[in-house]
Amino acid sequence: MVSHKAGGSPVTEADHLVDRFLKRRFEELLPEAGWLSEETEDSAERLTKKLVLVVDPIDGTRAFALGEPTWAIAVALVRDGRPLIGIVHAPALQQTYVAVKDGGSRLNGVPIEVSGIATLDASARVGAPLFLAEELRQAGLTFTLQPRVPSLAMRIAYVASGALDAGFASENSNDWDIAAADLILEEAGGRLAGLDGVELVYNREETRHGLLTAAPRQLQSQINLAMRRARGCAPG
Repeated sequence: MVSHKAGGSPVTEADHLVDRFLKRRFEELLPEAGWLSEETEDSAERLTKKLVLVVDPIDGTRAFALGEPTWAIAVALVRDGRPLIGIVHAPALQQTYVAVKDGGSRLNGVPIEVSGIATLDASARVGAPLFLAEELRQAGLTFTLQPRVPSLAMRIAYVASGALDAGFASENSNDWDIAAADLILEEAGGRLAGLDGVELVYNREETRHGLLTAAPRQLQSQINLAMRRARGCAPG
């Protein structure tokens, strides 16, 4: 059964079941950690914690509800604003992405890394909402837009594994959507950041983020500059 939250986003009973299961298990494993989840009422207590679990029980609920495979469970352990451990598990695809700070990233136990692409061209595989893809094209960049990936965590993980050369998130992502995948991308040689290129900080009072780009480090500055120009934020 699918219902809708106040903002219009869908939620299923499975979202709540997974949320309760994970919360119960992690409270046993890490009782000292705070908790931030899309499906749990937020508490300011987490802001006092050094360690915080940041969870999206089902990222890509629309895909899940439609029986599509591109949804995932995303879990990050955050310390002092940055993820220490990131897990993105896509059961329907039998894919599990795992990263540990300074320990690399793996897909089903096999090390992964971002693509070696140095510039966007017609062969570059990009995952982005249609309106962002149009902005990039208006900025003079060429690329091949890939089929939409409903789960933002999976979209970023695909960049980490080299399945995508770059990915984008519009201005409505929250900590739980991206924290786990952020570390997976970082440990694979990429970077998730806003157009200013500044490293993201998690477990703040405000969990929402602006426009984000996910790309190999050597490519991100080109993308960010193009987006800033398209939006009138940088000299042409």
